[in-house]
Amino acid sequence: MTNAVFKSFFLAGFECSTHRRPDGRRLDLLAATDHYRRAETDYRQLADHGVHTARDGLRWHLIETRPGHYDWSSFLPMLKAANRSGTQVIWDLCHYGWPDDIDIWSPAFVERFARFAAAAAQLIRNESDDVALYCPVNEISYWAWAGGETGRINPCSFGRGNELKRNLVRAAIASIEAIRDVDPGARFITAEPLIHVDSPSPEPEHVVEAECYRLSQFEALDLLSGRIDPGLGGSPEYLDLVGVNFYPDNQWYLEGPTIPLGHHAYRRLSTMLQEVYHRYGRPLLIAETGAEGSARAAWLHYVSSEVQHAQRRQTQITGICLYPILDYPGWDNDRLCRVGLLGDVTQCGLRKVSQATAAELRRQTTLIDAHARQG
Repeated sequence: MTNAVFKSFFLAGFECSTHRRPDGRRLDLLAATDHYRRAETDYRQLADHGVHTARDGLRWHLIETRPGHYDWSSFLPMLKAANRSGTQVIWDLCHYGWPDDIDIWSPAFVERFARFAAAAAQLIRNESDDVALYCPVNEISYWAWAGGETGRINPCSFGRGNELKRNLVRAAIASIEAIRDVDPGARFITAEPLIHVDSPSPEPEHVVEAECYRLSQFEALDLLSGRIDPGLGGSPEYLDLVGVNFYPDNQWYLEGPTIPLGHHAYRRLSTMLQEVYHRYGRPLLIAETGAEGSARAAWLHYVSSEVQHAQRRQTQITGICLYPILDYPGWDNDRLCRVGLLGDVTQCGLRKVSQATAAELRRQTTLIDAHARQG
């Protein structure tokens, strides 16, 4: 199935995190999954499942090895692999990681990132005639919480989440401007968590606190679009395709446990998507979604059904990105997370396929194709 933006309605997301953990170890998930070497084979195997568009990433810390000097050897083979295989890629430019010599809290971070984004855009434009697609800064909201508020990932700080969020927004805006100077036709997505937070009690103060927490999910997008804190330079023009990330644990009670699917307090995904669409008036993308183990196929069924339900109510949704598309070692303990459509490399040189996920993907592709034909 094709649409106005992507070559396929279902997209594949390659885990490309490059952050440092609190113990100082830098992760490199493109290396850990061996995707950076197997990119063309992975892309072609996805095409066999009807997936022709992917989210993938550049590893900034490997590319800008010295200030202003770019070594593209870790990225150019992947870019060429995408071109040879006919795969459309949304390139993540900053997926939690940055070169060690930059102070992420400083204006220099914004300036360096904008120059890096422009250089990457120039390379991509030189190598491809397709419309370029970018996710400038991945999950600003989560990064601000995990890196600036709770010390879970770099910069491993506490109580500085708002400060980090605003500098990441500045960096995203500066990178979009820099890319558009090089390539005015480039398109952009966000990838922000989509959440629901409910009150554990009917007490008014708890209800209000839960609702404030729930609404905080929109802050990064509101900053980018200039709805709040306009001094940062936000404007509606910085929201192109609004990507949201939704997982089984994205709904919870305030300071309490996860709300399970099917519980009376669980909010329908379709309703959440409609809220985002009405708030911003921009096409939506499920930029990340997935589950682990035997829940993979059932979760895909639920998300796809809810997307179709929202579409029938005039919510413009351009795609669903299965993320991560490869099984990968967990951030904290290297535990193998069986989350992907594709897994270990077999003796024939291809990756093992989750047959239940593949079957559900075929079913949902057929249903969405039929829905598109009906208009």
